[in-house]
Amino acid sequence: MKRRRLTAEDQELWDLVRSRTEPMKRSNLEVQRFEPDVMSAPAPAPRNLHKAHAVILGKPNPRSVAPSHNLAPAIHDHIRQAPVQMDHKSFGKLKRGKLRPEGKIDLHGMTLDRAHPVLTGFVMNAHAQGKRLILVVTGKGKMRDEGGPIPVRHGVLRHQVPQWLGMQPMKSVVLQIAQAHVSHGGGGAYYVYLRRHR
Repeated sequence: MKRRRLTAEDQELWDLVRSRTEPMKRSNLEVQRFEPDVMSAPAPAPRNLHKAHAVILGKPNPRSVAPSHNLAPAIHDHIRQAPVQMDHKSFGKLKRGKLRPEGKIDLHGMTLDRAHPVLTGFVMNAHAQGKRLILVVTGKGKMRDEGGPIPVRHGVLRHQVPQWLGMQPMKSVVLQIAQAHVSHGGGGAYYVYLRRHR
């Protein structure tokens, strides 16, 4: 491609632009790379100055807590914080493992697709038979997270079962869910206290 020569008009415009510009110093370039634009609106003052100074100086703030990558609270914490719907005295016995379950289902090794209908059938049949306390064994689960960008839950069934129990049709017959006592499976099992059959 042949290079085109500037016309007199183009040359006049170029000279005007050059006369109005100032060369930038290298030190200014370095500062502007890290400093906010001078022409932009001033940023609001940070609410927590300790955090702001830690970020600016690159020093960790001893009061700041490292963010957790767990997006949802642990299922056991959620169940523990749920209000007690059943008799408090019976609930105390339940938590200490003093009440004996009238039925038990073991979901170990089942996929979610298989476990859901099996659990639903078991809970509804137990309620129809007038049972009050059943034990649902999920297992604690295996660590399957391979370090990918999307975290994988530890113990898929253990997290899914309480959600299923809180959905219809089981929600209408379940009164209380609690983590089982160590003698009945601990963190890998749940007590499910059912409503009275009418």
